[in-house]
Amino acid sequence: MAVDTTQRDDLQKLQDLITELGVAMLVTVESDGSLRSRPMHTHLDGPFDGTLWFFTRDHAPKVFEIDRDRHVNLSYSCTKSQKYVSLSGMARLVRDRDRAERIWSPAYKAWFPQGLDDPELALIRVEVDKGEYWDTAPGAIVHAVGYLKAAMTGTPHTPAGHEKVEI
Repeated sequence: MAVDTTQRDDLQKLQDLITELGVAMLVTVESDGSLRSRPMHTHLDGPFDGTLWFFTRDHAPKVFEIDRDRHVNLSYSCTKSQKYVSLSGMARLVRDRDRAERIWSPAYKAWFPQGLDDPELALIRVEVDKGEYWDTAPGAIVHAVGYLKAAMTGTPHTPAGHEKVEI
């Protein structure tokens, strides 16, 4: 896939934000159509190319939800720094020992006491197709001025640092 300069810059910005924010709320669709969210630590396996990885147990409810409907959303946020990311894509369960070894952290023994040999250890692979990010630094004052200007002029506030990205 040929990647133009703008897309490469957007992918780098997403990688930087995902790495900084770290934990996503993974949203899946339950069997009754309702949405379910849970925090998941994100792994990149090299430069961000649209693929994200998450450790899971192979019999977790999210796995059954993904089996029924592969559409997922990943949301990252830090209100203190005014940084937000929302990604949508398709998820699937993967068993890949080599990849698991590359992205493994000893902290995961809390969830997988047998480590990489845990028989229920699996990965969720998310192929992101669309994303948005908001990086409104330098801070709340600039953001507040934008809100005030919008209120006074009657025009909608458009925060600086907001981009839509096609992956």
